[in-house]
Amino acid sequence: MEQRLLILLLTFFACFSCKEQNEIRIDGELKKWHRITLNFEGPETSEMDVDNPFLNYRLDVTFKNGAKTYIIPGFYAADGNAAVTSCTSGNVWQVRFTPDTVGNWVYSVSFKKGENIAVSQVVSGASSAGFMDGNTGTFTVTESDKTGIDNRAKGRLQYVGESYLKFADSQKYFIKLGVDAPENLLAYNDFDMSTNALGLQKDWQPHAMDFEERASPYLWQGGKGKNLLGAINYLASEGLNVFSFLTFNVDGDDRNIFPYLLKVPVEEYELYASIKKNKDAWGTMFHRTRFDVSKLDQWERVFEYAETKGMFLHFKTHETETDHLMDKGVFGIEGKLYYRELIARFGHHLSMNWNLGEENNQPIEEVKKVAHYVSNLDAYNSHLVIHTFPNQDDRYAKLVGSQSPLTGASLQLSHPEFRDVHSRVLKWREKSNTTGKKWALAVDEPGKADIALLSDDEDPEHNYARSRAMWGTLMAGGYGVEWYFGYASPNSDLTCQDFRSRDMFWDQNKYALNFFNKNIPFWDMEPNDSLTLDSVSYCFAKQGEIYVVYAESNADKIKLDIGASGNIFEIKWYDPRNGGGLQDGSIALVKANGSVDLGRPPTALDKDWVILVKRK
Repeated sequence: MEQRLLILLLTFFACFSCKEQNEIRIDGELKKWHRITLNFEGPETSEMDVDNPFLNYRLDVTFKNGAKTYIIPGFYAADGNAAVTSCTSGNVWQVRFTPDTVGNWVYSVSFKKGENIAVSQVVSGASSAGFMDGNTGTFTVTESDKTGIDNRAKGRLQYVGESYLKFADSQKYFIKLGVDAPENLLAYNDFDMSTNALGLQKDWQPHAMDFEERASPYLWQGGKGKNLLGAINYLASEGLNVFSFLTFNVDGDDRNIFPYLLKVPVEEYELYASIKKNKDAWGTMFHRTRFDVSKLDQWERVFEYAETKGMFLHFKTHETETDHLMDKGVFGIEGKLYYRELIARFGHHLSMNWNLGEENNQPIEEVKKVAHYVSNLDAYNSHLVIHTFPNQDDRYAKLVGSQSPLTGASLQLSHPEFRDVHSRVLKWREKSNTTGKKWALAVDEPGKADIALLSDDEDPEHNYARSRAMWGTLMAGGYGVEWYFGYASPNSDLTCQDFRSRDMFWDQNKYALNFFNKNIPFWDMEPNDSLTLDSVSYCFAKQGEIYVVYAESNADKIKLDIGASGNIFEIKWYDPRNGGGLQDGSIALVKANGSVDLGRPPTALDKDWVILVKRK
């Protein structure tokens, strides 16, 4: 009996000691909407260990606060500081979490081991991996202290079943205007194992001048990252709030962006990838279930800084040349592991969307499999979209409503003068609305592929881009535009390293954002072009209350049907070319009596104008 008691006591103290050794370290400010990282001491392993740490281990942490529960996937992090050390081995496993509620959070850890367990649908019967498996703990979260454009001052940007995304804390609806190019933004020579296939690698040197010292904590390895962080700071300083990037394009236009480990030296890959006739890099050059831990940790530093600058992160997870590569086009182990790693490492970001493919051309049933997998794994339910070729956007008809978990579309258009933008947004707004599940729609690649948005040198006024693409989207109820740069000009979609190449146009974007955010309840308004009698105007309205008319030309000839209520409406004018405040035209007030004349603009009769008609 005494011997048995002694064994039990020794077992208890051994377990207690084990728990002590595996206590977690929590990094980050314990504040609402701030990234909190839980660091666990797990098995000592490496990126290339025989027992694949990415595929044969599975870390999930459940966080609870009252009625709220989040199950967040974790990932192998080498030594836990790989962005700085470039370490490929270690015993640190991490989970990143952004709490949405103050108070006490309770967490519980699941750490399992088994063949392909990371992508298994059933985990309940899996073998324990030991170490932190079964651990529990608590931490207390307080209010955020952030202000201004910092996303942490606004909360998570959420799809709320409406045409616009909404910030959880500020309760403000969101319009995005920014850059869709260069799509190879992450082909940056400061990242570990960066390649220069086709000569398209970037150093972002033109934006060295834009680096701000407050960004220093986000640098790595003696100051790397400055130029790309400077580029992001420049975009924010221009009033823009979104940029996009591919995360995988090994057989695509650039071939320099991948989160995986190479099987061969960088130089050999670059030579192989530069031979255009042979584009099977994925099948021969990569360890397809093993990730480059340090590179991904460096990506995170860039994204984390972008959050502080109010940026929406557009994750384009595939392009048309890669969407069929993993698992030979049938969604399986490779694809599932890829999305799990992306969601585990980056899904905590507050303002973002997952785009399942740029110019996606997969079979629709495979698209639905991917969409369901991402939707189920992403505990934060970030906006979920897909992008198609401009002449194939009827693929959306098989995805709207209850047919898929998608919450919006990333539209590509093709007219060289942007004539197709307004009508296409109206089309998919109407089609999705009729299903009972409104999509939040964005135009993320307007214009003909070789021209698109030209530089200031080539098109200093940007009249068509401004009027037909930007205002055409916003006046149709789209929630934003990202600008593609075309492939046939300097500072193109692939070669651009200087966002100042479109500096004059960014001001026009800022003016549009200012108008929508300061003057109208756009989230409560509907496009209704039939209220005007002019073919070159758009109308956006909350009927009987407020109307916005955009006139590309002939602004002095606009008539607007504001009903016959007899109410008095005030007329103001806004200059979309130069911004500024609201101005008076030739008519200040008008009585609602059917179709009424809105008068003449303050100046420039031959230019485009925005007319705000508001009930007094």
